Amino acid sequence: MTKQIQAIRGMNDCLPQQSGLWQWAEQVIREVVAGYGYQEIRTPVLESTELFKRSIGEVTDIVEKEMYTFEDRNGDSLTLRPEGTASCVRAGNEHGLLYNQQQRLWYMGPMFRHERPQKGRYRQFHQFGVEVFGLDGPDIDAEVILMSARLWQRFGMADKVTLEINSLGSSEARARYRDALIEFLTAHQDKLDEDSKRRMTSNPLRVLDSKDSNVQALLADAPDLLDYLDAESKQHFDTLCERLAQLGIQYRVNSRLVRGLDYYNRTVFEWVTDALGAQGTVCAGGRYDGLVEQLGGKATPAVGFAMGMERLVLLLETMGQAEKVPSAVQVYLCLMSDDVTAYGFKLAESLRDQMPGLRLQSHCGGGNLKKQMKRADKSGASVALIIGDEEAAQNKITLKFLRQEQEQRSVPVAELVATLRQVLED
Repeated sequence: MTKQIQAIRGMNDCLPQQSGLWQWAEQVIREVVAGYGYQEIRTPVLESTELFKRSIGEVTDIVEKEMYTFEDRNGDSLTLRPEGTASCVRAGNEHGLLYNQQQRLWYMGPMFRHERPQKGRYRQFHQFGVEVFGLDGPDIDAEVILMSARLWQRFGMADKVTLEINSLGSSEARARYRDALIEFLTAHQDKLDEDSKRRMTSNPLRVLDSKDSNVQALLADAPDLLDYLDAESKQHFDTLCERLAQLGIQYRVNSRLVRGLDYYNRTVFEWVTDALGAQGTVCAGGRYDGLVEQLGGKATPAVGFAMGMERLVLLLETMGQAEKVPSAVQVYLCLMSDDVTAYGFKLAESLRDQMPGLRLQSHCGGGNLKKQMKRADKSGASVALIIGDEEAAQNKITLKFLRQEQEQRSVPVAELVATLRQVLED
């Protein structure tokens, strides 16, 4: 027997019974971003490796351990994109979208990281993100946070997530803090785990994000990043906090909050939840004013966030939100003989013409009424339309309710569209 080929470890299939929830979540996202005037950008999944080395940072876990990188036939080093921001900046620079302009963009698509697979985290995963270019004040920081808050409201989970915010300050302020943190960590390096010791000199701010409980206990006495902010960054952060309070957005200042990518400055934020067990991040972002210039463009302020779709869908499933997803089929058409098949197919096409968006499935393959009704029920449809020789001859359709306690009835074809609209609205 030929051996079955299975999916690559960490590459996850989205099966039909799951795709409805994905589509619903994606539709909610599209509606929310459109409500704020954001436009979609689509970038390739393959980019030059140098793009991510220069943007993310060569001493980050993503670049050091997690990227899918290979040489193509021309000897060029290519990488499957591990995140979306760098690609957006590359595309903006390349196509002249950024300099002296304001852009509000969003994207959604697959990303790739060679991490240990676990539930809700895969090696091919999907991200939704927004990126704003050309606005440097705290008001746009507040807007992207407000947009993310609206998403939680639309998803029915506003009470399940908590906003944490921080400021990393300017590059100069961060450099001063970096020196102070290294001095502190050096004095206590006997209490650090091996990963933190490695990061202590290469990327010390990442030690603040350590998952080791002993390291976290030690960091309680570490210098506070907010004490090292420059005056301009402090004013920016204070105004942002004031805006959020005015807008009724509850938050917690977490001075240990840093991001895993090197390009962030000033505002950083995360939405966290414990609804999936241990507290986890479901959305994160912040400001990255130096990245456009770092990747060859003119200096351009920027801010954005990204959300892992697998983690979002898992959270929606945990909360029972899958029940809100409409059935893939609304109406199931039963055809009781070969003689009425063509008649039924023509009727189905006419209904689709007159009722755009109608989800109608026609029975194929024959079978008696019992078999066809069983298929109709399994489809999730609200009603079944039954056409036999008698119905076709009289130009009438038998309408049978599958989810409501109502008697089946005979409906003239001329009245079918109006009847279906009323039934499906109810």
